[in-house]
Amino acid sequence: MKKYLSILAILFLPAIGFTGCQDAEPMKVTSPDGNITVQVRTSEEGKLLYEVQSGQQQVLQPSRLGIKSSDADFTQNLEIIGVSDILRVEDDYVLMHGKQKKVTYVANEAVFQVSNVDGKLMEIVFRVSDDGVAFRYHLPGSADEKVVIEKEITSFVMLQNTKGWLQPVSKAKTGFAETNPSYEENYLQEVPAEIDSSIGFGWVYPALFRTNGVWLLITETSLNANYCGTHLENEGNSYRVTFPQPEEVMPQGAVNPEGFLPLSTPWRILTIGDLATITESTLGTDLAEPAIDVDFSFVEPGLASWSWVILKDESVNYETQKDFIDFAAEMEWSYCLVDGLWDEQIGRDKIAELSKYAQSKGVGLLLWYNSAGSWNSAYQTPKNKMLTHESRVKEFEWMHEIGIKGIKVDFFGGDGQSVIAYYHEILRDAAEYGIMLNFHGATLPRGWARTYPNLMTVEAIKGYEFITFGQETADKAPSHMAMTPFTRNVFDPMDFTPINLGGIPNIDRRTTNGFELALSVVFTSGIQHVAETPDGMATVPDYVKNFLTGFPGGDWDETRFIDGYPGKLAVIARRHGNQWYVGGINGEKTEKVVELELPFVSGTQEALMITDGEEGILSFLQEKLVLKEDQSFKVTIKPNGGFVMVVEN
Repeated sequence: MKKYLSILAILFLPAIGFTGCQDAEPMKVTSPDGNITVQVRTSEEGKLLYEVQSGQQQVLQPSRLGIKSSDADFTQNLEIIGVSDILRVEDDYVLMHGKQKKVTYVANEAVFQVSNVDGKLMEIVFRVSDDGVAFRYHLPGSADEKVVIEKEITSFVMLQNTKGWLQPVSKAKTGFAETNPSYEENYLQEVPAEIDSSIGFGWVYPALFRTNGVWLLITETSLNANYCGTHLENEGNSYRVTFPQPEEVMPQGAVNPEGFLPLSTPWRILTIGDLATITESTLGTDLAEPAIDVDFSFVEPGLASWSWVILKDESVNYETQKDFIDFAAEMEWSYCLVDGLWDEQIGRDKIAELSKYAQSKGVGLLLWYNSAGSWNSAYQTPKNKMLTHESRVKEFEWMHEIGIKGIKVDFFGGDGQSVIAYYHEILRDAAEYGIMLNFHGATLPRGWARTYPNLMTVEAIKGYEFITFGQETADKAPSHMAMTPFTRNVFDPMDFTPINLGGIPNIDRRTTNGFELALSVVFTSGIQHVAETPDGMATVPDYVKNFLTGFPGGDWDETRFIDGYPGKLAVIARRHGNQWYVGGINGEKTEKVVELELPFVSGTQEALMITDGEEGILSFLQEKLVLKEDQSFKVTIKPNGGFVMVVEN
C-alpha cells in the first residue's frame, strides 16, 4: 500500500476540487495531447466518482463507478488504496475490412486499486486517448472461483442543456416472430438529455450527446462470452449502464454476466470532440480484443447481389438465384446472397449446383440461416443448424465441401450473457472452416470485427428491408440514414443493405437516386448487400453502372469527415488505394448549398461527380470538376438528395 501511495504523490499534481464539494482531492489521467482529462475520487460517503473535461470545458459531471458481484459489493463504502504508474499504451493493428485499414492507437493508462469494507479488491483501468476515454473493471482472484455480476452502477451524468440522439430499446419478445430487441428503432434526434425514459426500455449504444459544443458518443466494446450486452437507462440527465431484460436469454441460459475469476468487464467508451473526431475515431476497435489465432486469409470484403430485399420469398428459387449470380458477375461484385427458405424452395443438392455455377462466374455464394430456438417463432428455414457445436461443424463441413463463402444468421434473442456466448461460438467455429458471417436481427457487434475478422457485417439497424415493408418507414428514411454515420456505423460494420435505384414495389421512395448512390460511400460494411435487381440496374446510365462495377465497398484505407450534422447532412470521404470517394446525403426536405473542403486534394486534380438530375428522383447528372488544393467549392444537394465524387490521388 505504501508503494502505491508514494507513486500517487509523485504522479498527480494538486487539482482544483469539484465546485461545492468537500470531498477528497481527485486524481488525474490526461490524454497524450493534454486536452482530455479524467478525474477520479471518492466522496465522503465512500462513493467512487469520475468526471471528464475537454480543454477547459467540463463535459461529464461527477458520475458513479462500481459493480456488485455475487461475492463482493463495489458500489459503496469504497476507498482508493493505490494507483499505478501512468503507462503509455501504443497499439498498431490492421483491420481486414472497415473504414480504416492500418490503425495506430495511443493512450495514457492508469489502474486504480479500490478496496471495499470487507477488504476485497477491484481494479479500474482508465485509458485516455486524444479522441476519448475508455475504462473497464477488473476483478482479480483465483481461477476456480465463479462469480455473477449482479449489477453495474456506472453512470454518465450530463450537464444541463445537453442534447441527445438516442434510440429506444424495444420490449423483448415483441415484433416480428418475437425477435425484439434487435436495435431496429429510429433515433430520437436532438432531444433534451432529461427525456422521459419510459418511452422504451432504455437506450441502445451508441448514444450521441452534445454539450456546450462538445460531442460525446457513448458505447462499449470488447464484449466477451462471459458478459452480457448492456444499454443505458436514465433518470433526468443521469444515464446508467444496465443489464438486459429477463427474456433475453438462451433456453435455461443466463442474463447476467458470469464467469471464473479473474474477470474483466467490457470497455466503456466515451468518444469526445467535434463531429470529425466522432466519425473518424477507431476507439471501438482500438479497445477490442485482437484477432483470434486463425488464418483469416479467406476474408475478402466486397459487394453482394441479393434478390430478397426487393423480390421477397418468391425469389428464392434456382432460376432467380442464377440470374442474381449473373448480375453479381456482370457488376464485378464478389458475392450473391441466397436468403431464407433455400433448403425448401431450392434444396441442398441444387444449392451445391448453384455454388459451382457461381464459382465459375467468379462469385461466392452466401446462405441464410435461422438462429432457431425458443427465443423466436420465425418460420423461415433452415433452422437448428447453428445451435450446437456438433451441428455447426457438420454444416460448415458441407459448406466447405461445396465452396460456400459465408452465411447470414438471423433472428437472435437479445443481449443476455448466454446469447452473447452463442455469437462467440458461431464466430469461432465458422472461422475454423473459412466461413464469413453476417448477423441479422442481432445485437450491436461491439468491436467483434477486429477479434473475428470473418464477421463481415451485422444488421442492428432499421435497415432497407423496413423501407420496403411500409410507407411510414420510407417517409422517415432520409433523416434516419443521415443519422447512422454519427452513431451506429461509427465503429462497427452495418448491414443496412442500401442502394436502390430502380424503385421499390408499392412504396413511394423519398430519397433521390443521388442519395441512394451516395450510400455506397457513406455506409460501411464488410459485405455490402445491394438493394437492387438486374432490371433496376438496367434503368440507370452507364456511368452510374460503371461507378458501381467493382466498387471497393468495405475495403477502405482511410476515412475523413467532410461535413454534416446528425440526421440532417452527412458528407464522408473514403480512400481506396489511390482513389478518394466522397459521398454526401441530405436528410432534409430542403435544398442545401454545401461548401466543401477536401484536405486530400493536392495541386490541381480532376474529379468526376454524379448527382441528381432534373427529371425526378430517379434521374442522374454527371459532371467533371477541377479541384484545387486549399480551395473550397460549392455543391448543391437537392431535398433528400445526394452525390458521389471520385478523385484520383
